[in-house]
Amino acid sequence: MKTIQGQIVDIQNQRIFSGEITINSGKIESITEKEHNINHYILPGFVDAHIHIESSMLVPSEFAKITVKHGTVATVSDPHEIANVLGVEGVQFMINNGKQTPFKFNFGAPSCVPATTFESAGAVIDSEDIKTLMANPDIKYLAEMMNYPGVLFNDEEVLKKIAWAKHYNKPVDGHAPGLKGDDVTKYINAGISTDHECFTYDEALEKLQKGMKILIREGSAAKNFDALIDLLPEHYQNMMFCSDDKHPDDLLLNHINELCKRAVDKNINVFKVLQVACVNPVKHYNLDVGLLQEGDAADFIIVDNLTDFKTLKTYINGELVYDNGTSLVKHVVFKNLNNFNTKKKTVDDFKVENSAKHIRVIQALDGQLVTNQLKEEATIQNGNLVSNTATDILKMSVVNRYKNDAPALAFIKNFGLKEGAIASSVGHDSHNIIAVGVSDNAICKAVNLIIENKGGICAVSNSEERIVPLPVAGIMSDQNAETIGHSYAALDKMAKQLGATLHAPYMTLSFMALLVIPSLKLSDKGLFDGGKFEFTSLEIN
Repeated sequence: MKTIQGQIVDIQNQRIFSGEITINSGKIESITEKEHNINHYILPGFVDAHIHIESSMLVPSEFAKITVKHGTVATVSDPHEIANVLGVEGVQFMINNGKQTPFKFNFGAPSCVPATTFESAGAVIDSEDIKTLMANPDIKYLAEMMNYPGVLFNDEEVLKKIAWAKHYNKPVDGHAPGLKGDDVTKYINAGISTDHECFTYDEALEKLQKGMKILIREGSAAKNFDALIDLLPEHYQNMMFCSDDKHPDDLLLNHINELCKRAVDKNINVFKVLQVACVNPVKHYNLDVGLLQEGDAADFIIVDNLTDFKTLKTYINGELVYDNGTSLVKHVVFKNLNNFNTKKKTVDDFKVENSAKHIRVIQALDGQLVTNQLKEEATIQNGNLVSNTATDILKMSVVNRYKNDAPALAFIKNFGLKEGAIASSVGHDSHNIIAVGVSDNAICKAVNLIIENKGGICAVSNSEERIVPLPVAGIMSDQNAETIGHSYAALDKMAKQLGATLHAPYMTLSFMALLVIPSLKLSDKGLFDGGKFEFTSLEIN
């Protein structure tokens, strides 16, 4: 038994009092008011309501080690990325690795593996697999239903997956960027309860009014906090905070604590902010996470103040897991799993023999997953469409990593490279190799560097090649957060020295093959119009 004193933040009753918490066998036995002169604050731990752990490039145990420093005690985690590489085996890897830490990971059953039929993934999770996963008590929900056309057009397999979630009384997460009117009504009525993809105030407001819970997402690439935060004061009971995708260098700096700080900086009531950050995910997903009440699991944090939420200590099940600068989460030994089966490419593989005067070009948008579709003049050399650094229209490629197919090729604007190429085997959702470069030679060099290492992110210049290997499924490191975070930051710096103008070039790159987000993307099978949900041609006649 132990007792801890401080200023206790009672979110439910919107009050703060001087008190003492008694912990016995991992539970809160009592909370009593008691006068003392201790000024730090005790509050429930933060919960990230939607994150792909894989995007941190860390396995769950290493992710836990770093996020407890920021006061996070639990996540609602969609293992969709590893599932697209390794199927159910990948989901089980995440569960098993996470269970070896005190941190409270809550994994969902990935609903869209593969995400679409227009790309090559490494595995399939069908409705029978979903049935098996849903019966597993370690699976807390059906993860984001990205196939919203499947819901709208009553796709039998999609509806079966949703039905199994309902059968086991587990929530269904949504993913419906830009969906409005009758379409979003039908999507919600199918049983889908959340959305983290709203990028405008009006879109989020309509979904809230129709009964959805809205997640304010602030990741490394997609940033919707500023667009949505003004909804929080009125709708705080039906909103949550999430990262969705957060790269390791960003994760070293902050997590959900930063969103709380920014919300409070906007003079939003601190109890409403903490309701969103701590309470709502636990209630919505029925998580076994304590909320600083008698009888609850002793999951709470001690912070310096209620303005910047600097965490001093983090407790999970009454166990001290972070103490004034030191994470006490221990290293977990695990075996690397992977699925990488393509051969090295030649420069000729990246030629686009075409005489088109005008081509469709993907316009990447900084801080967004959505892209625009542009009509641009083609640059032709010896009958081959090539990159043009003067107009910033660069060749890009997606290479199937699961079998030895010819690369798919297109063009993209806003990456800004003036030299070399960047490439990654983190390519949502199927995690094929994706590359952008100033020449066919540079693109080939970068792609082959990824293939040689069976996964990673890299940059190549005229004189240097640098890679951060990702040996776990080609999307995660087997290193700790500090190592991978610093390596990633150095690679990000190199990409910017090559001319990259985006805030997070590798994160943005990883979404350029994400077909379920409009409007123009590239899969390993070709250029894809996300608005019409069909392939389209590179050339415009």
